[in-house]
Amino acid sequence: MEMAAGHPLQSLLHGDPLKPTEVDLAALAGKIGHTFGRAELAAEALTHRGALDRQSDLKAAFPHGNERLEFLGDRVLSLAVADLLLRLFPHEHEGELARRHAGLVRAETLVEIATAIGLGADIRLGDSERAQSGSVRPTILADALEALLGAVFLDAGFAVSATCVQKLWGDRLTSQATAPRDPKTALQEWAQARRLPLPAYREVGREGPPHEPLFVVDVAVKGHEPAQARGGSKREAERLAAISLLERLSQA
Repeated sequence: MEMAAGHPLQSLLHGDPLKPTEVDLAALAGKIGHTFGRAELAAEALTHRGALDRQSDLKAAFPHGNERLEFLGDRVLSLAVADLLLRLFPHEHEGELARRHAGLVRAETLVEIATAIGLGADIRLGDSERAQSGSVRPTILADALEALLGAVFLDAGFAVSATCVQKLWGDRLTSQATAPRDPKTALQEWAQARRLPLPAYREVGREGPPHEPLFVVDVAVKGHEPAQARGGSKREAERLAAISLLERLSQA
């Protein structure tokens, strides 16, 4: 991807030090729908902790990278989505809303959105944080998007951050006519309907660096070949494995 002259990331790619608060606020506003009044909040949200070892000024400015903003943004996102769903689906019960909510705030959804807006190009990383293909690891993309929502909350309050969520999530909020089913529950119901034992989940390995492991999980139902999946958390790997096995069983 070719960058325009003067792009803040050019200096990083060429080995020149970035100023801690250097960030293209106009380009970022086009992506998330908010222009930051405090550039340092945007810069902090886009600084992965792996970049701190490369630049002492970044470490001095943001000693935790974007982790604290990610923590905040996770809660902002959860509340914003819950509030939007209550207004969009006034007749649905709590269980249906909870299933919608879980699908909208899961890591894969955040990765899809972060990828769609090209957020990976804006994140300050250490060399080990990029995948072999040169792309940004999915968990880092998801974390950075949450961190940005936390930064928007601190910069302008909940109403503005909720508006950003509505803009970024867009049609995803209403694209499913009925609330999605949790795949682990669906797999359990499939087994019970056939009088089979409950699905068995087993962690079979971990990949990636110790500070950001990728969990590898198998799920098996008696009489059928197990399915395997990888995820940024054990819970997410189990969910993906359940999806994989359900897809296979539906084709049997």
